[in-house]
Amino acid sequence: MKRSEKLEIIDNLTEQINSYNHFYLADIADLNAEDSSSLRRLCFTKDVKLVVVKNTLLRKALENSEKNTDELYESLKGNTSIMFCEVGNIPAKLIKDFSKKHKKPVLKAAYVEESVYVGENQLEALATIKSKDELLGDLIGLLQSPMKTVIGQLQSGGNKIHGILQTLSEKE
Repeated sequence: MKRSEKLEIIDNLTEQINSYNHFYLADIADLNAEDSSSLRRLCFTKDVKLVVVKNTLLRKALENSEKNTDELYESLKGNTSIMFCEVGNIPAKLIKDFSKKHKKPVLKAAYVEESVYVGENQLEALATIKSKDELLGDLIGLLQSPMKTVIGQLQSGGNKIHGILQTLSEKE
């Protein structure tokens, strides 16, 4: 590979690293062609971009990026694939589900919302992280709950008052 091609790949990777808030480093080596294709299809349906990269080029791209990714350098050994996504927990769920039937992919490290997670043991924590939309939904639900309670009490109280007034008017 020529130096100009390497520089182009590094620039492309740096641009992708800067544009995504979440990316995962995984090992997908030893998957046969059929399993590799099904993993790529699954990634495509979940809006996860899967790219196989050379560790030296990825390291240079990480060094050139605007993000603090120093802790990820130790994970750049062996075969490495990078998974880019918009939602932080989708690749973790994808890796978890896919590795139940296959031994791969194996999580090496992840960069999620400016936090670095290193090691396969972090997969469960990453899978349970709530996305921004889920957190907003929970917040809206919490804010609506007291209002719904007050409205419900006012409506039930209004029926009682109406019943009392109707009873009083029928007595006369």
